[in-house]
Amino acid sequence: MASRVVIVGAGFAGQHAYHELAEAGYEVTLVDRHPYTTFQPLLYQVATGGLNPGDIAFPLRRFVSRSKGRTKFRRATVTGIDTENKRVLTNRGEPIPYDTLVLAQGAGPNFFGIPGAKENARTIYSRAEALAVRDLLFSGLEQMTTQPDRERRFTVLVVGGGATGVEMAGTLAEMKSEAIPVVYPELSQDSFRVVLAEMADTLVAPFDPRLQRYTLHQLRKRGVDIRLGTAVKEVRPDSVDFADGSTMDVDLVIWASGFGAHPEVSEWGMPQGRGGRIEVEPNLQVKGHPDIYAIGDAAIEPGSPLPQLAQPAMQMGSHVGREIVAADKGLPPTPFGYDDKGTMATIGRNAAVAQFPSGRTVTGFPAWALWVGVHLATLLGGRNRLQAMVNTAFRYFAWPQSATNILGDTVVEDVQLDQSAGRPELPQQSE
Repeated sequence: MASRVVIVGAGFAGQHAYHELAEAGYEVTLVDRHPYTTFQPLLYQVATGGLNPGDIAFPLRRFVSRSKGRTKFRRATVTGIDTENKRVLTNRGEPIPYDTLVLAQGAGPNFFGIPGAKENARTIYSRAEALAVRDLLFSGLEQMTTQPDRERRFTVLVVGGGATGVEMAGTLAEMKSEAIPVVYPELSQDSFRVVLAEMADTLVAPFDPRLQRYTLHQLRKRGVDIRLGTAVKEVRPDSVDFADGSTMDVDLVIWASGFGAHPEVSEWGMPQGRGGRIEVEPNLQVKGHPDIYAIGDAAIEPGSPLPQLAQPAMQMGSHVGREIVAADKGLPPTPFGYDDKGTMATIGRNAAVAQFPSGRTVTGFPAWALWVGVHLATLLGGRNRLQAMVNTAFRYFAWPQSATNILGDTVVEDVQLDQSAGRPELPQQSE
């Protein structure tokens, strides 16, 4: 019996695999580089001051302590996998032995080799990154109130027209139209500019064309400057070059243009496919490694790739948990089958899109209410669900006064101005 199971990564996929195996009485060690798990779909709300970071984070030691049986948590970064001796190597503590290994480490931003993107753009794939974006927004707006050049605008460029990019751009646009006139009366709405660049000719490409048109209309209605068919060529500290030869001065670039494997995965000796994702068999076993599984954003079956979304990750996690139990009972492998329950994306207050496998589509308030309900229900912990529900309800019913919740720390006490351009010199992204 594969009594010792190690799960690397405590995102949606890792959590669901853990539940299945802990309930079955396995000795499970959950490994993650953070002491908490983050509900990634709501990180853009943290970045724009809509939710507190604690509302969408849950302590992993508490998560593990709720299970009965032989389970434990190790906070560490995986540095390698010793497949010969069946050990997970980490940067903290002794190697972790396993009988079966589940790789659910997720994915990070994919910069597609674009010069300067990694160094000069910001991402919102972690709690720390979301807080950094929030502080940069707050710092930039505060700086604008005392600068001598009243004609200059604070420009935020969101790169990527998928769900994350659309949600971020829509929320920033509402901040511009509702919050700035109240919190920063000395600034005009034109002082804050939101631009969304997408290299394709449509936004939210996986959705029905009707939903794509609705999304485009709602963002433009909110004042977002949308650039379709626009690819980024290079990102500099204070400007972006596009493939068509044009250049745009920017203060903040938020990168929401796809996922890629974490760089360290290439050192683990696993077969990697498109985007660096680990190649798996139909039952989610890693190719060439029958005692290792890969799930969620970290995995790809070359013949039928799945979208890197929460629903596939959750279902893959549960499937692998059951698959490990079945294998110990001598049952044959079962191919994973994804049950598409639908896809949603929010654009702003009372505006969202939802699409179901039947072909039915929903827009506007019903889609927005559905989006809110599903996301609140999926949060870990009763306190987090209650706190997020209270914050969301207050923000909704107290609108537009509640839109004034722009709160962050100034990045530095005195931001130095580049006198030639009149723009704040903000720190570069750290690794």
